[in-house]
Amino acid sequence: MSTILEMKDIKKIFPGVVALDGVNLKAEEGKVLALLGENGAGKSTLMKILSGSYKPDGGEIHLYGKKEEIKGVNHAKTLGISIIYQELSISPNLSVAANIFALDEPTRFGFIDDKEMINRAKKLLEELEIDISPTMLAKELSISNQQMIEIAKALSKNPKIIIMDEPTSALSSKETKILFKIIRKLKSEGKSIIYISHRMEELFEITDSVTVLRDGKYIGTVETAQTTSEELIRMMVGREMDKVYPQKDFKYTKDEMLIELKNYNKKSFYSNINLHVRPGEILGLYGLMGSGRTEIAQGIFGILKKDSGEMYIHGKKVHVDNPFSAIEHKIAFVTEDRKNEGLVLSGSVYENVTMANIGKLLNKFGFIDNRKETMITEKHVESLRIKTPSIYQTINKLSGGNQQKIVLSKWFEIEPEILILDEPTRGIDVGAKFEIYKLMIELTKNGVGIVMISSELPEILNISDRLLVINNKSIVAELDPKATTQEEIMTFITGRGEVNESKN
Repeated sequence: MSTILEMKDIKKIFPGVVALDGVNLKAEEGKVLALLGENGAGKSTLMKILSGSYKPDGGEIHLYGKKEEIKGVNHAKTLGISIIYQELSISPNLSVAANIFALDEPTRFGFIDDKEMINRAKKLLEELEIDISPTMLAKELSISNQQMIEIAKALSKNPKIIIMDEPTSALSSKETKILFKIIRKLKSEGKSIIYISHRMEELFEITDSVTVLRDGKYIGTVETAQTTSEELIRMMVGREMDKVYPQKDFKYTKDEMLIELKNYNKKSFYSNINLHVRPGEILGLYGLMGSGRTEIAQGIFGILKKDSGEMYIHGKKVHVDNPFSAIEHKIAFVTEDRKNEGLVLSGSVYENVTMANIGKLLNKFGFIDNRKETMITEKHVESLRIKTPSIYQTINKLSGGNQQKIVLSKWFEIEPEILILDEPTRGIDVGAKFEIYKLMIELTKNGVGIVMISSELPEILNISDRLLVINNKSIVAELDPKATTQEEIMTFITGRGEVNESKN
């Protein structure tokens, strides 16, 4: 196989930050190269240089054996480079077909040929085994289907080099298998793929080699078949990590009901939900995309107001009809979709961290105490290891993982008693995940009850004290995570298991 791309000694400096310092990368024809590193290691910056969004401050890029200066995004596309970003760039009010061929629509007599565009989109979606109508509006699609449209959009240009930045972070297991099938087909066609992911099992399944960055520096490249997850983690974080999951040596701090739902219903969204969480307990919710797991969380938080049922907090019946009343009852909700629901991307770090509890910052004259705001923000930046040049940096310039940490810190400021976490470690590296798990355990030691939704079974099994399996908008099983298996959980997901209740 021949080298299709080589990046040599790449440097990139932003005000106050050396983002890349002498980074190397080599991609081969018909191979999948994993690009691995903690959040803020420089992966996205390197790929933005390759795809034309940034210009490097030093180093060389060789494409197809020739030194090349990539002059911009459109130039990169003409060179056969396509990128699928982790953060979706879908236009919600355009059709699927229009999103796929945006700025590259087929024309006839100088006008967009809608019929041809729809036919091309339909053919591409069928080739990719994506069961979506090309005439649907993008806003009608789930997050996972929007991600599949991003993939189709990138492949519509017939690129030679494809960059995939956390492409499975919003995909179900079924959709991930379809993507891997697409990747294998692309490999057979001689395409070169650069694959960014924090999911180790994916790297070992789909990649040929792994390049590791740490703190903007090149650490090394290893063959996937000749390495281990332990070695890769060591290369990423620069130290040994004895355990991926910290130990929680208690199930709860008080044997009483912190929050309890009785017969909660919302037509078409969740049905007959009965659950409870004790102080200091982590309740895991697991189900496939579309099972109703997120909708249950939204019901608790008042986003999807229930049609019937009762909620009790500390044994007292309460009415949570909207997020404001949820916050008044000390319920916090870290949403799965941080970009559209969790952050103000044009705002600064300090504005996002403190926005959920502005009242805490007001002085006796009703004005924001800037000194207090700064102290609170700097505390969270330090404790969560948020990588930012300053607290005044705008959120959209930070990595996805650091954005997620800011969403978490925002809700910690209301000092919640009940914390709902929907995919809290999505797009976050191994080291940062460990820190978030430790932080969750620290919160539970103080009596906080946590409801955690996760697509990652190992995470659910290792972090939860109890586990509810969700299927078809309902709870189909309650299990002890320490006494069950992934196989048993999947029998309930597929409808082959008998409804079971844990004694915990």
